[in-house]
Formats: sequence, C-alpha cells, structure tokens
Amino acid sequence: MKVETEKLPTQRFKFNAGLQQFLAFGSLIFLVIFFSIASSNFFHFSNIVGILLSTAVIGVLALGATFVIVTGGIDLSVGTVMTLSAVMTGVFITMWGLPVWVGVIGGLMTGAVCGLISGFTISKLGIPPFIATLAMMMIAKGLALIISGTKPVYFTQSEVFMKISLGSVLNDLIPGFDIPNAVVIFFIAAIIGSVLLSRTIVGRYNFAIGSNEEATRLSGVNVGRWKILIYMIAGLFTGLAGILMASRLNSAQPSLGMGYELEAIAAVVIGGTSLSGGKGTIVGTVIGALIMSVLTNGLRILSVPQEWQTVVVGFVILLAVYADILRRRKA
Repeated sequence: MKVETEKLPTQRFKFNAGLQQFLAFGSLIFLVIFFSIASSNFFHFSNIVGILLSTAVIGVLALGATFVIVTGGIDLSVGTVMTLSAVMTGVFITMWGLPVWVGVIGGLMTGAVCGLISGFTISKLGIPPFIATLAMMMIAKGLALIISGTKPVYFTQSEVFMKISLGSVLNDLIPGFDIPNAVVIFFIAAIIGSVLLSRTIVGRYNFAIGSNEEATRLSGVNVGRWKILIYMIAGLFTGLAGILMASRLNSAQPSLGMGYELEAIAAVVIGGTSLSGGKGTIVGTVIGALIMSVLTNGLRILSVPQEWQTVVVGFVILLAVYADILRRRKA
C-alpha cells in the first residue's frame, strides 16, 4: 500500500507532463492549420523549410537552456555566448587560417568554457544564477566586440563552413529533399539532449537538483560538481548554436546575440519546462521552439507589423507561464 502511495506523485507528474506536451503539440497543429487557411503562401515546402531553418539556432539554444532551467536555474548569457562562440570560430578559421574542424571545436569549447565559469560562480561562489549569468552575458558581449575589433568576421575564404548550415546532405542522398543541414543538426542535437536528460545519470541528477537541491545534497550527491557539468553541457549547445548562426550568415556578427536568450527561454517554457525546476522535456522544448517560429512566420506572412508580432509572442509566453503555475498548483 505504501509503495502504491509513493508512486502517485510520479504518476501524476508523468500525466501532467504528458498533458502539457499534448497541449503544446495541439497548439502547434492549430497554428499550422490556422495560418494555412489564412494564407495560401504559408503551407509551401519552401516556407516550411524556412520555418525549420529559423528554428534551428533558437532551438539549439533552447536545448541547452532546458538543462539549466530543469535545475531551477536560469542562463541569461546564451545569446552573447553564442555570439562569442561564433567570433572565436571566425578567429580560428579566418584570422589564424586553421582547418574548419578546428574552428568548430574551438567554437564549441568557447561555449563550454563560458558554461564552466557560470557553473563555478553559481555553485562554488554562491552567486545567484540570474546575477552570475547576467555578468557572463556582459563579459561575453564585451569580449566578442574586443576580439573582432567591433567588425564582422567573414568566412568568405571557406566555402565548406557555409555548408555546415546551408548545405544539404539529405538532398545529396534524396534528390529534391532539400532540407538544410542546420535543421538536421538541430534534430540530432535534440535526440542527444533527450537521451542525456532522460537516460543518463546527468539527467537524473539534473531533475533531482531541480526538485529538491538540499535533499539531493544531503543524500551525498556533489551538487556543485554536477551543476558545473550541467552548465558546461548547456554551453556546448550554445557554442553549437553560434557555429550554426555564423555558418548561416557566412560571418560572425559581434553585435548580434542580445535578445536571443529570451526567445530561447520562452521556447523552453512554452514547451512545458517548469521555471521552478524539476520538470521538463527536450521534446517539449522542440515543440516550443517550433511554435515560436510558426507564430512569427505566420504573422509575418499575414503582414502583421513587427511591433504587433512582439506583442502576440509576449502574450503567448504569458499564457505558457500561467499554465505552468496552474500545473504546479494541481501537482
């Protein structure tokens, strides 16, 4: 009887999480149907590919943000760290003339090091995540401008680099199926993130820390060390987003990045991850990122002014957070 009683919260959580994902997926389908009816230009192959391509960068950023938010933390630095990773990739490839694969690893490591510093300041120095990542946001922004000399770093001498995002391996395998590599990389990253979060010890401690950090510490888990690792994993995803962005633009733009963190966090919350920590899925984050892109693209096709698009997206985020509050009250 006791065992059955202990299973109830877990079953209730799984039911709520499943319901949240179902509602998010239903909202995505509704938006696609609505915009398809509202405009004949929406449901075209080229436009769908455009939506997927625009989802790739924000989606990868949101994957990393999911790990952090599940711990009950927040990372405001993902936008500018993404830019710094792109700039460092440009330094390795364009300025130093190193091979593309070295530049890619350099970009990933830049994100991981920034995550390491954020995780250290949060877990070892006791600085709240909001403040620590706000400081990292400013540091990364400043470094990106200093290293690049406030000018864009172009990859014009490396055609291979541009193909990382805009090439299409699928089109080579299946002629006519012209899906950009960035989209494929996004979904592969989502699969890796889902496995990490749901099938590994990193994921189990991630949820444990987010559910009850003190209880996790008292059970003998080195919470500080795992938090640093989690922020490093988030940094790797951020570095990957920077590479995809630089490849797509064929340049590293040091002034970009501000505001991307809010879109990534919004995608995570819309996908059902709780801002209070302990709950969340990668599948939900992917759906949340797609909802953001479909909504923005659909409003643009309907010629809704940019300022009103921002207002609508703001309302959607507000509804998602309120739904999270209602879910926690019932849990």
